[in-house]
Amino acid sequence: MSRLVLNGIVALIRQAQALASSIGIPNILQPGLVKEMIIAEILGHEVIYTKHDSDARDPEDPNVLFEYLSCLEGGTGQLDRVFNRPEAKRRASIQRIRRNRKVYLAIFFKKEPLKVKVIYELDPETVAKETEAKLDRSSNEISHVGFSEPWAKVNGKVVYSTS
Repeated sequence: MSRLVLNGIVALIRQAQALASSIGIPNILQPGLVKEMIIAEILGHEVIYTKHDSDARDPEDPNVLFEYLSCLEGGTGQLDRVFNRPEAKRRASIQRIRRNRKVYLAIFFKKEPLKVKVIYELDPETVAKETEAKLDRSSNEISHVGFSEPWAKVNGKVVYSTS
């Protein structure tokens, strides 16, 4: 690998962080944030960059929240750290889904991992019910609950596609 290329990449990341800092985003490399920014740009949403909130909101009404799941082609978009038990933590985990107006699953191209192939819009109640069904089948106290593109095709609708 060329040191010149690596230095250029680091310089661009530093420039991106400086731009992000200028609008209050403290860590551009926070896991998932760049993809959330890409999804929000496509859907016309305002990204929420704090870690434990929804991923985006309606720019006209900040009380309208959205959750984003994303993956590469053939993968699954995951809700991380969903509690199965104790019951109070399980309810709080499910509320993380239900607090949103919509949930979106964005599929990114494998060969172009910052380019969106398709975005599915999902009803939070449908996602919450599927999450509960998966938790009921799991013996784990904490799970990562995945949603595939075939599941989204059946249970959601396409709101963006490049094909």
